[in-house]
Amino acid sequence: MSLKVLIIKLGALGDVIIATPHIEQILRHHEDAAVWLLTAPDYAALFSAHPLLRVAAFPRKGLRPTAAALHWVRRQQFDVIYDLQGSRRSALFAALSGAPQRIGLGSPRIYTRTVRNDDRSRHIFARLARLLESAGLEPAAPRPQVNVSATDQARVQTWVREHGLIERAFVLLHAGSSPGWPSKRWEESHMRALAAALGDRGLESLWIGAEQDAALNARLAAAGGIDASGSFSLPQLSVLARKARFAVTTDSGPMHLFATAGIPVYALFGPTDWRRSHAVGQAQQVLTHAVACSPCYLRVCPPRRRHRCLRELTPAQVLERLQADGMI
Repeated sequence: MSLKVLIIKLGALGDVIIATPHIEQILRHHEDAAVWLLTAPDYAALFSAHPLLRVAAFPRKGLRPTAAALHWVRRQQFDVIYDLQGSRRSALFAALSGAPQRIGLGSPRIYTRTVRNDDRSRHIFARLARLLESAGLEPAAPRPQVNVSATDQARVQTWVREHGLIERAFVLLHAGSSPGWPSKRWEESHMRALAAALGDRGLESLWIGAEQDAALNARLAAAGGIDASGSFSLPQLSVLARKARFAVTTDSGPMHLFATAGIPVYALFGPTDWRRSHAVGQAQQVLTHAVACSPCYLRVCPPRRRHRCLRELTPAQVLERLQADGMI
């Protein structure tokens, strides 16, 4: 009977994508094993076309989903567990799994191989690299990836053709943020000005986002560009990004997803520390405006601070950087 391996990575979107190189490294290390990924339903699609990885998905919150996931883990009788999540919930799964080898970020009382998870100044990619190194694995290359199906590729190609973009260069713009982080958003007027300037240079702007970004994107697209809110699945967004010249985003899940395409992803950081959470392989494309209060990690900027970290990062500065990099 072959070795049974479980990788735990429950979310969120950016964290799952950051972990994809490490997941690939685990697969290479256990090339003859049956390797499973335990994740949340929202992210299972990222791995649906993977040729080697088996996926089990359970909701991230609630006692009943937690109990169901734990029951599944115990029933599978895994030999090795890699907990790449580092949460209380994932630690519970590892502790009660019955697996003789348990590698994870956390307490040595739970894991047979571990590294401390309290250095929050380090990028999560680096922390996971240290964890796998402690288990004897080779370092993972800093290249996030998503496997996509032929159906996803055809769907995107059809959409691009229907919107007249086969022969026209376009860029991806993500102006939104998760509902709990309005402070991560760039000024709407800045986004409109950037899209207008790109349009003057012959580049079509595609406004990307999920349901929570729909109203914002509708307002932005009314001034120029194409509203693509909710038009694509996560794998399809990776396919679309491969056709774009570059992307400009907030600190968000799409920032990480666009990085899987290998295009330049220019990320606008203000209230959060880019050193801890930039898209893997994209540190050189981070754009910031230095102010004394940044990073603050405040989800809503106090009015007295006037959101200077992002308001004073101007469209002209972004355009200057794009021009210096030969993007426009």
